[in-house]
Amino acid sequence: MSIVISWEGSMRFRARTEDGHELAFDGTREVAASPTEGLLASLGACMAIDVVDILKKGRQDVDRCDIELKGERRKDAPRRFTRIGMEFRLVGKELSRARVERAIDLSRTTYCSVLHTLAPDVELEIELTIEERA
Repeated sequence: MSIVISWEGSMRFRARTEDGHELAFDGTREVAASPTEGLLASLGACMAIDVVDILKKGRQDVDRCDIELKGERRKDAPRRFTRIGMEFRLVGKELSRARVERAIDLSRTTYCSVLHTLAPDVELEIELTIEERA
């Protein structure tokens, strides 16, 4: 895996993956996400991918998976995350709460490479809401 970061002026940068996908970053957050917002989004996306994949493989009928993330950072440099709150909201037909909780746990403990890249003392709190499809 490789990514090239190119400076585009001011505090703006563009990341290009080896497959040609692009992500914009802005240290001032005026025209794009900051790198730390990108990291928080990457964590949510990584866990969402794991959870949906695990549930689909378990024949759970998932229609929607949303995650709201809130990160707390140190006041002093390095301003790394110290606590991250995640609220999973899933919608589907007859979703088993136990299976959803197990999928989240598997992502958290085994599969999510983004989470396992963060400092091990980052506090992670997870909430879960499941809605039945109408």
